[in-house]
Amino acid sequence: MELPSTKPYLLRAIWEWCCDNGFTPHIAVEVDERTRVPREFVRGGQIVLNLGPSATSKLQIGNDFIDFQARFNGVARDLSVPVQRVSAIYARENGAGMAFEVDGEEEAEAGEWRDSADEASPADETPPEPPRPEGGRPKLQRIK
Repeated sequence: MELPSTKPYLLRAIWEWCCDNGFTPHIAVEVDERTRVPREFVRGGQIVLNLGPSATSKLQIGNDFIDFQARFNGVARDLSVPVQRVSAIYARENGAGMAFEVDGEEEAEAGEWRDSADEASPADETPPEPPRPEGGRPKLQRIK
């Protein structure tokens, strides 16, 4: 029997910690075809989202998905992010938080979403692996 993931519980705990301490919680997401976000804000297959109470409406951090409404250029949008695609949650003000391995890589490879700026590659060509930071661990980078 496989144990349930601790990731959604850690996401909820760090979100609560941020809010309780006056910080603004942000999540970094590796976008795939199941990720419902405004594609025009996706850069390099990633998006950073503000999950603060003043930036979201109807926020639900479930065990499988993070669902909420947010405004982009004044327009309310419904967003849905698979928990397994979240690569980090952190406080915008000081970067304190936690980075995660992104699960579901093998599922996403079959129908991976590409940035429109990417060049189309022939179907028989295998795309190169994205570069990993030294040590093979994810690196949390603050993006403004």
